[in-house]
Amino acid sequence: MRIIVKTVEETQAIAGLLAKNIQPGDTILLNGDLGAGKTTFTQGFAKALGIQRPLKSPTFTLVREYQTMRFPLYHLDVYRLGEEGGADELGLEDYFGREGVALIEWPAFIADLLPQDVVSVTLERVLHDETNQQRVIDISGSGPRSQSIVAAMEK
Repeated sequence: MRIIVKTVEETQAIAGLLAKNIQPGDTILLNGDLGAGKTTFTQGFAKALGIQRPLKSPTFTLVREYQTMRFPLYHLDVYRLGEEGGADELGLEDYFGREGVALIEWPAFIADLLPQDVVSVTLERVLHDETNQQRVIDISGSGPRSQSIVAAMEK
């Protein structure tokens, strides 16, 4: 599924649509360069789940937990782990496939720990000029559950 957005609000609306289709145990991977809109997407996702408090990227803490009405949201930003690894000793896999939903920025750095069935969201900034920035959002599923989420979004 590919969507082109022109505003922060449109990015957050797409995130909200994804949030309406998830359930406990789901894992969402956010891919994209610095400034692509991963945190903006996460803010829209959290808002759609009813999270009122400001959402910050957990770059220095690795994980922030937010409670929704139905389940916890685990927001992971593993950028600091970089390509050097070491994540296997941190117990991050405890956040996947359980009673909450895991939303992970920079998932490539912990690829060996991730479940097989995930929703992948890739954000790409397309610069036309300084006043006209669009983003391309690609959303795909890697297994039966995640593919059903994407199919529900497409409807």
